[in-house]
Amino acid sequence: MKATWEKIEKNLGVLEVEVDAERVTAALDKAFNKVVKKANVPGFRKGKVPRPIFESRFGVESLYQDAIDILLPEAYGEAVEQTDIFPVDRPEVDIEQFAKGQSFIFKAKITVKPEVKLGDYKGLEVPVQKAEVTEEELSAELARLQERHAELVVVEEEAAANGDIAVIDFDGYVDDVPFEGGKAERHSLELGSNSFIPGFEEQVVGMATGDFKDVEVTFPDEYHAENLAGKKAVFKVKLHEIKRKQLPALDDEFAKDVSEFETLDEYKADLKAQLESRKEEELKGLRENAVVDKAAANAEVEIPEAMINSEVENMVRDFDTRLRQQGMNMDMFLSFSGQTREDLQNQMKGDAEKRVRNNLVLEVIAKQENIEVSEEEVNEELATMAEAYKRTPEEIRSILAANGSLGSLSEELSLRKTIDFLVSNSVEVEAVEEAPAAEDTKAE
Repeated sequence: MKATWEKIEKNLGVLEVEVDAERVTAALDKAFNKVVKKANVPGFRKGKVPRPIFESRFGVESLYQDAIDILLPEAYGEAVEQTDIFPVDRPEVDIEQFAKGQSFIFKAKITVKPEVKLGDYKGLEVPVQKAEVTEEELSAELARLQERHAELVVVEEEAAANGDIAVIDFDGYVDDVPFEGGKAERHSLELGSNSFIPGFEEQVVGMATGDFKDVEVTFPDEYHAENLAGKKAVFKVKLHEIKRKQLPALDDEFAKDVSEFETLDEYKADLKAQLESRKEEELKGLRENAVVDKAAANAEVEIPEAMINSEVENMVRDFDTRLRQQGMNMDMFLSFSGQTREDLQNQMKGDAEKRVRNNLVLEVIAKQENIEVSEEEVNEELATMAEAYKRTPEEIRSILAANGSLGSLSEELSLRKTIDFLVSNSVEVEAVEEAPAAEDTKAE
């Protein structure tokens, strides 16, 4: 087989392939063995029609498309490997020649991975910050833990306020007609959570236990139920009960309840250490992002639209997976947010382009610096994954191999090593705080 690659512009080129006649004959044989099983010829059972009689009745040309479908993918794959190109989109294939006894010639217009011209990537300056935890941050974390361990107590004499849980019945009407989904009994609603139609919760604030009230609201114009979008509605509301969070006191008993420590001071010291560790990880991530962004900004690369679109689809799939883990799905999210799938894709496009650019630059830096991943490093990562998923390393390897993801694991490890290389070769500089904006002293 002969294959030639000619670049015609930027990341676009033409791959011309010629496959010898012997392989064409073999592909026609496979095509015949496939279609003869369904061929209806008087006097012969299906699958038993002799080849000469089949070709005489239907013509050898009837086998061409099936033969092309058999031969083209394998020939294309071999040609890509032979010419050492990296396609990033489906090729546009033009069949030049295909016939019995002749070679198979086709051309494929292909978008390939772009060339990257590296700029400076060593000695990059990145701001460094200390992982210090302030008293305000420690107090905020303690307050959050108080909230988590708060008890709900029934309030008898006071009116409902923001932050309370109101247990209500409601019955909704549009133009004096009840609508689907507008009725519930003893529904627990956290006031101030903005989980209901705008304006609803504010009108429940101030109600007392046993009160009745007509709550008037207007559905948002982008409301997911089109028959209600923009409509005015009246909800007849009855307040059954008010529950209010009662925060535990910050004392030694609290520390004993929520930790293994005996005193609040011991617990606060441990909590501060945890916050410092968490902040160190966050700052480490920020430094890694900063050095990669700078290296990518210094490089020259023209990214094909196909690569960006592919990354957008990956991001959409990941987002859908996270939604499902939260008991939601993409259709529900789009309905609630009033967006279309295209809107979501457009929002992700900027981040997708940045991801593609950064990964392309990291790949070339890894090649430039001979950064490779050893089998031992792969095995270590498999062992880490096995521990996390309560499987054996061999099981994890088999699962990744079956999914075709084992190579991706090596690529991921290579990217991590390259990022570590960039960080170790960067220069720490003190973070400069932005000066506050000067007040406008211009006389009116």
